[in-house]
Amino acid sequence: MNTFGNIFRVSIFGESHGDAVGVLVDGCPPGLKITEAELLTDLDRRRSGAPGTTPRKEHDMPEIVSGLFNDRTTGAPLMVMTRNSNTRPSDYEGLKQRPRPGHADMVAGIKYKGFADPRGGGHFSGRLTWGLVVAGTIARKIINPAEVNAVITQVGGSNDIDNTIRKAVEEGDSVGGLIECRVLNLSPGLGEPFFLSAESAISQAVFSVPAVKGIEFGSGFRAASMKGSEHNDAIVDTLGKTLTNNAGGINGGITNGNELVFRVAVKPTSSISKVQKTIDMKSKKVADLVIEGRHDACIALRIPVIIESAAAIALADLLMMNRAINE
Repeated sequence: MNTFGNIFRVSIFGESHGDAVGVLVDGCPPGLKITEAELLTDLDRRRSGAPGTTPRKEHDMPEIVSGLFNDRTTGAPLMVMTRNSNTRPSDYEGLKQRPRPGHADMVAGIKYKGFADPRGGGHFSGRLTWGLVVAGTIARKIINPAEVNAVITQVGGSNDIDNTIRKAVEEGDSVGGLIECRVLNLSPGLGEPFFLSAESAISQAVFSVPAVKGIEFGSGFRAASMKGSEHNDAIVDTLGKTLTNNAGGINGGITNGNELVFRVAVKPTSSISKVQKTIDMKSKKVADLVIEGRHDACIALRIPVIIESAAAIALADLLMMNRAINE
């Protein structure tokens, strides 16, 4: 399925080297002010251009097709898209025969019986996160005054981000990264246990982002080595404020009014310049693979705004569900 959400429903479409990518948002409240220029603010943060990111540059100009009148949402489905203009499909002609290790090439070919678009990863490409960022901009308006901010804290296991990326580029390799996301001023009471807890909803949205391999909330995996007396957050007022935040702002799957904190692990980009081994689908023998094309040495550099968007989308859906239940 390409749709996330129960009330605030987000559907993405398109392929990396197809005509366009975009998003359809259903359940968007009427009256929200949205302009194409405003959408570009977050989309610009997703762009390539920094050292270690892909040389492919798209204009990313959003085209609002439906659901908006006089810069205000109408309550009808909101569709936003952008045309792909800087494509080089010839870079990917050999990937059906020799799929990239670590990428979706092989599994997509199996699942879709050889009909999946292999160009730039097709529908499995990070290019599809364009639509998530657009939907995230809208979601931020719904969860306001809550603020979502994410930063990259490590790449390749190092805090020396610039030098680590420079070395990876020189070696024709790639590195992963660690991203921390914080949500301030979030209302308590969001989350629908068991299967739509705050952690569950956010995790589902975050894991839709290509290259994400792990997520932890609050103290995360450190909690396994802590004692209850260390992990329990002392409550200091009737609003639920706590002295520490090992819970990451969530108890029992419900937001508790403290800062929501989670971290995301992003794997290294699969497409690298180094020679790799893969299976040749015609000869059925292991063969060398040299990947052509334009790729990120560290895709994590462009992901913070996407993680913010995924979190905002999940929280907007939970907030609208909470309002429906309590009104």
